[in-house]
Amino acid sequence: MQNENIIKGQGAQRNVNNRFDRYTFEPEDDDFETIKTSFTEVFPKSIVNQVKSDDLPMEYSMNPYQGCEHGCSYCFARPTHEYWGYSAGIDFERKIMVKKNAPELLEKFFQKRGYQPSPILLSGNTDCYQPAERQFEITRKILQVCLDYRHPVHVLTKNALVIRDIDILKPLAEQNLVSVSLSIPTINEELRRKMEPRTSSAKNKLKAIEILSENEIPVNVMVAPIIPGLNSNEPLTILKAISEAGAQGFGYTLVRLNDSVEPVFVNWIENAFPDRAQKVLNLIRSMRGGKLGEKKFFDRQKGEGNIAEMIHNTFKIGRKKFFDGKEFPKLSAKNFTGTKDQQLRLFD
Repeated sequence: MQNENIIKGQGAQRNVNNRFDRYTFEPEDDDFETIKTSFTEVFPKSIVNQVKSDDLPMEYSMNPYQGCEHGCSYCFARPTHEYWGYSAGIDFERKIMVKKNAPELLEKFFQKRGYQPSPILLSGNTDCYQPAERQFEITRKILQVCLDYRHPVHVLTKNALVIRDIDILKPLAEQNLVSVSLSIPTINEELRRKMEPRTSSAKNKLKAIEILSENEIPVNVMVAPIIPGLNSNEPLTILKAISEAGAQGFGYTLVRLNDSVEPVFVNWIENAFPDRAQKVLNLIRSMRGGKLGEKKFFDRQKGEGNIAEMIHNTFKIGRKKFFDGKEFPKLSAKNFTGTKDQQLRLFD
């Protein structure tokens, strides 16, 4: 049963207080229905971020957009919007900051003297193929820079729009310079529309895996997040589907609701699933030591208790059953020279 008053097409049902603001303004409920997405160009001085989290495998990430229209209530990136003076609630989904100078900044980064190339994750925070990308094409231009400089890049997205750029991804893959990870937390379309209302359908994501695989572009899938009581019964079904579509590997995470993500998610689930909201929240607490969030490195990935252990064991079974013998390739930076020149550098 779903609350009839839920605002369709977005995860956050209202703005939540910004931790850094002394005063807050809350529109009337009717106003939330009419809020439209706005885009603001910002001018960062750099685009590549060094990843300092010990439990994450990448060294660098970059994000052409701040905020994300996809509307996932559980998105860990929501609190970052507060640093810009916005709310982690509806503002995160409707006030999108656009970094049009990202390709030029990336090129300058590649040209830095002494830079040692390492795969960059695109994106590590907000989705690089969110709906705004259809209009601005910043991600496409970034991929072209990576191809020009022969620099390895991992792409992470929830959107099948990624196949638009097959013409760039394919030559990148031919030089072992790219992999694509699609986020698929559910293949139940009714649940998908509630969990991630403005992403591609599960059917289109699976089709994207097929198309990428047919073009010999390595595909990984993030089955994330697993939310007990919502999609925790799906891992084996998802792993079977993505393996048959051509995925070469997968990862997964357990839901964690840190800082201002918590009130957004709690409000969402109470509206979207009022009949089981408290059960889901209690199951999450059982994995997080009585809390809804967890920030400690490594602990935030594995959780604790019987529910977390059951989920881990399910993925172990799925890996053995559907991905035995499959190996996800490592990207290569051997042809990067810091220039567009195709001649390899012989001397530094």
